[in-house]
Amino acid sequence: MTHLRQARTVGFKPGERNVFFHILTGCNLSCRHCYINIEQHGTLTLSLDTIVTWLGLFARPEEQTNLILLGGEPTLHPDLAEVIRAAREMRYNVTVDSNGYLFHDLLEKVTPDELDYLSFSLDGPDASVNDPIRGEGVFEVCTQNLRKAVELGFRTSLIYTVSSLNIDHLHRMPALLADAGVERFFIQVIGLRGKPAAGDPAQDTRWQVDPSRWLEVVPKVAQHCAELGIHVTYPKVYLDLGEKFECAGRVTENYFIFPNGRVYRCPLCEDHSIHALSIENDKLVKNTGLTEDSFFTLDIPEGCVMNKLLQPDNISYLEDGSPMHRISCCLLKQEMAPSVE
Repeated sequence: MTHLRQARTVGFKPGERNVFFHILTGCNLSCRHCYINIEQHGTLTLSLDTIVTWLGLFARPEEQTNLILLGGEPTLHPDLAEVIRAAREMRYNVTVDSNGYLFHDLLEKVTPDELDYLSFSLDGPDASVNDPIRGEGVFEVCTQNLRKAVELGFRTSLIYTVSSLNIDHLHRMPALLADAGVERFFIQVIGLRGKPAAGDPAQDTRWQVDPSRWLEVVPKVAQHCAELGIHVTYPKVYLDLGEKFECAGRVTENYFIFPNGRVYRCPLCEDHSIHALSIENDKLVKNTGLTEDSFFTLDIPEGCVMNKLLQPDNISYLEDGSPMHRISCCLLKQEMAPSVE
């Protein structure tokens, strides 16, 4: 491979708005690393009327707002096509994150012009890697529907959640993505919430990847993708020496909405009832007491205070007590774009 390019850190922009809307929590799969926590997030499927009403709470026609429709599996919702059209009328940029099964004939019910991106999730370059994580037969179904979506003219992206189970196969993904015609590749880091937070007693799985391994593998794969014409985004994760820590909660507007009305500002908090906001009687209400907002202004040597509180075992220290790596805000991204887009 040629000389490794430097990825661009995508800094937070004041006023930037992202709405991550879980319209249901049900799913046809049972991925080993699923972050949905039924005890915290419930089992509701919102009605079309409720979804549209709640979208109105966060819409800002005068500002650009990115909407990511999530589940569970959002295509299980029979009214997803109507949700997409309603969101477009409110001037949202709309992405649907799917496991690839695309229920209710979604590709026949919406047009490529109505959807900014259709995003698929895979955790391996073939069935032997992906299916032990996401379920038997998932790789075949997902890749078939991905190729169909590309052929129909949908703009597609793919999400790969890196863990100790699949990082050694990440380098094989660029060829698959290029062959399928995927435009964007999102490399995610496994988060200790949901099932990973609870652990996997049967496997005694340690999901997290060591910092050195992440830094060795991910940037190289990102460059390979960019060389093939694919736009890559991945978490910053570790701050460079002397780099200033910045929390998205201080600068941008990010909302993670669940069907039970909980609205979080930080995804690391989703296993805990410290959500900053709630939707009550179709109105957005700011919660009082100790909520996630209380932590956003704190500055600590380790970087992200939520990571220190919720995942302290992932931080290593030098002999002088200083952290070996400062952890960035989990929403801070790096990107590597093709030389010509």
